[in-house]
Amino acid sequence: MNEWILKASGLTKRFYLHDRQREIPSTLAVDLELRPGELLAITGPSGAGKSSLLKCIWRTYLPSGGRILLRAADGSVTDLATADAQRILALRRGEMGFVTQFLHCLPRKSALDVVAAPLVDSGTLPAAARDAAAALLARLNVPEHLWTVAPATFSGGEQQRVNLARGLIRPVRLLLLDEPTASLDPLSRERAVGLLRELKARGTAMLAILHDAALVAALADGEVRVESQPQAQPEEAAA
Repeated sequence: MNEWILKASGLTKRFYLHDRQREIPSTLAVDLELRPGELLAITGPSGAGKSSLLKCIWRTYLPSGGRILLRAADGSVTDLATADAQRILALRRGEMGFVTQFLHCLPRKSALDVVAAPLVDSGTLPAAARDAAAALLARLNVPEHLWTVAPATFSGGEQQRVNLARGLIRPVRLLLLDEPTASLDPLSRERAVGLLRELKARGTAMLAILHDAALVAALADGEVRVESQPQAQPEEAAA
């Protein structure tokens, strides 16, 4: 049996508003275990801390408690909750990928170069990276006449397809996805699901925020339910 790639225990995130001396609870005591080729769906009500969970694993946020163990390709295990910045950056370059909910990129950069950038950054020749980017954009139903245009001018669905292509173009062992198909039309969604299935078949482990029950049924091997936490009262937070 394949060993786990990602294991979290008691993963918790809280935010503290210093100006109001108030603590805002987010993700509460999440446990999960993810193996190669598996996709775990993160589900739960709005505001329960689903995106915070992914950001703690990616280390955009520093967790408030718990452990997040990542097993790298060389067998080494890192606790993402306590690792230093250099180790986190190294793991992002070699082991992890993140498809965020919204596309963020340089305003004048073409869609083709936005998608090709992760490959170029990892050492692929620009021409080969652009060829791979073109193939992925075509698969995700992005019209060819838009490839040389900056995505800032695109519709929300077109931007999400570019965002998804950028996140999927570089092979990684662990892929985090925040509502990857939320704004896609039916054809683009079908193609995105096909790409995710291909990644699963190649052994990529995925953790994805999914709201659509049909999508969970089509892709997920398990589910991590994140529940809302009761908010602490000001006097409790200050104690």
